[in-house]
Amino acid sequence: MKRLIVLSAVAVLGVLAVASVAIGKTAVVTFKAALNAAQVTPHPKGTKPGASGTFKATLTGTTLKWTLTYTNLTGPASAAHIHLGAKGKNGMALVALCSPCKSPMSGTANSVTDDEVALMMKGGAYVNVHTDKNPEGEIRGAITGH
Repeated sequence: MKRLIVLSAVAVLGVLAVASVAIGKTAVVTFKAALNAAQVTPHPKGTKPGASGTFKATLTGTTLKWTLTYTNLTGPASAAHIHLGAKGKNGMALVALCSPCKSPMSGTANSVTDDEVALMMKGGAYVNVHTDKNPEGEIRGAITGH
């Protein structure tokens, strides 16, 4: 009888664990970033005073719905990406947002991986907006998640 109770308890805990993982996959996570020229490494050339932007996103499952706004760039934004990299470090592009871009702009990135989400949650990713004058990035902002 004790063995049956223990086995039943283990089975119930297993079902609860699977259910919590499944719920976690469909939970909505929000991300944001405040972009400016001061965060770009190396510092961009000829930036205008007040060059800045915002990035807001919502992740449901593997779909990231985002909005990007910016102002006072040296010219049109040629592209924007989510990059791998902690504050002050540059990294490769992980998720393409737009190319070319306009402000404001919204879009959807599908198939965002668990690894990419983990990086965004722990400050290991940033949004970078590129221009022709600053192809490595003119404004940048570290992503935080909730």
